[in-house]
Formats: sequence, C-alpha cells, structure tokens
Amino acid sequence: MTQRSFIIGLVFLLSVTVQPLMADDSPKDNPWKKFSFNAGLFASYANTDIRFGSDVGLSVNLEDALGLEAQNRVFRVESYWRFTDNRRHRLDLSWFSFNRTGTQKVTDDITISPPEGEDIIIPTGTEVESYFDMDIYQLDYSYSFIQDNRLDFAGRLGLYVMPMDFGLKVTGLFDDEADQSFTAPLPVLGLKLDVLLSPKWYFRSGSQIFYIKYQDFTGSLINLRSAVEYNPWKHVGFGLGVDALRLGLQGDGEGDYLNIDLRGNVDFKYTGIMLYGRIFF
Repeated sequence: MTQRSFIIGLVFLLSVTVQPLMADDSPKDNPWKKFSFNAGLFASYANTDIRFGSDVGLSVNLEDALGLEAQNRVFRVESYWRFTDNRRHRLDLSWFSFNRTGTQKVTDDITISPPEGEDIIIPTGTEVESYFDMDIYQLDYSYSFIQDNRLDFAGRLGLYVMPMDFGLKVTGLFDDEADQSFTAPLPVLGLKLDVLLSPKWYFRSGSQIFYIKYQDFTGSLINLRSAVEYNPWKHVGFGLGVDALRLGLQGDGEGDYLNIDLRGNVDFKYTGIMLYGRIFF
C-alpha cells in the first residue's frame, strides 16, 4: 500500500468514526438546545447546625439534638433558555424546598435567644417539637466561552434566594414557643461544563461559590453538581446526578447585609441524588 493510499484510508476511517458523534451546524441538529424543562425527585441527606443569640449562645445540631428529619425526598424543577441565535447566552431557573419536622426530648439544656423577647431556657428532658422550612430559588445567567459540537464551557453569574423559617414548641415542665424567619439572597459566581458523549448521552457539571464579610454579617456558599443524561427520543430525556451544597450564615440581628434579620449563625449542608425527566427543543 502506498503512503498516499494509507492517508486516504485513514481520513476515510476517521470521518466514518467521528461523523455520527458530530452535530450539524443547522439548528435542528445543534446539541445545545434552546429550551429545557427538568422535573423529578431529589433524595438528599441534610445536616443543620444553628446557634441562637450572641457569640456565647449554644450551637445546636437540629438533626441530633431535636430529631429533625435528616433524609429528605423532595420534588425539584429546573429549566433553561438559550435566548440568542448563537446559543451562547443562557438563563437558568430552579426551585425546590425542604420542609422538615422533628419531635424529641432534649438531652442537654438549650438556651434560645429570639430576635425579640427574653431568652428561653429548655431544660434536659423537655419534649420539643421543631420545624425547619427552607426554599431554594436559583437564577443564573451564563455565557459559553467555548462551544462546539462536543463541548460547552461557560462562566456563570447567579443569585440564590433562600427563605428560611425555624420554630420550636416546648411542652412538659413548661410550655413556650419560639421562631425565627429570614431570607438570604446570595450572589454567586461559577463555571459550567457540558460534554456530548454520543448522539444521545451527555455529561453535565457545574460549580458555584460565594463569600462575603460585611460589618457583622458573614455568608458563604459552595455548590457542586454533576449529572449524566440520556435522550432516547427527539424531545424527551432522563438524567441522574449528584448535587452537594454547603451554606454558612452568621449575623447579629441588625440587618447589616440586605436586611437579613439573623441573630446567631446557620450552617446548613446537603448531599443528594437527582433522578429527573426532561423535555427539550
């Protein structure tokens, strides 16, 4: 075989092998779809530490000390829209909610310092009913710096809005109630990487981070996630992924940062598995 024949054969072999994995430049074959809506189940394990009051307040693990549910299975929705013809500009919106309750007799004295009113001391052996409700709304804008038929790499600018509501009801030696509600809006920066593995398989990953210290308020957030998607039909697919988040907030109740009325600190984290269906076009 001549060198020329070998080169021609090699080029032909590569074209046959690679072409099925490559998308056409026409919109109908573009792997980066204009719109997608995802909905499914998010099963996670959460851990929450809360300190009430000033620096001398007691830090309480809600799952261990108050019997709050650690395992959660919640409904989760996400969507995105590539709003330009070149599909490099993208908006994402997502929402899910944790609503957890617990009932347990405390094994150590707990001091609660609500934003208003006198301290509440819960003695050992008192039965406490508690709840911790938290919604997580997320809005993202991303721009794809690198985008071809196999790879989409983008920078992200986003906002988390997280209304939180925590409450206690004490019965037994005495009866009392306490609650605290606040909303934490946190801007984040991040990266996103999507890879077309084959005509029907995708690998998707992303990360986000935030940190601020302003007067007597400190906030931080780290989010990491990845997923594998299979799209067996023209407009319908499925995905399985992992999502982990850690949130830290600390304040003195004066509303120094965006009027967050937090007196104490919250350290919340979860790790979970997402199973979802998607509609896209």
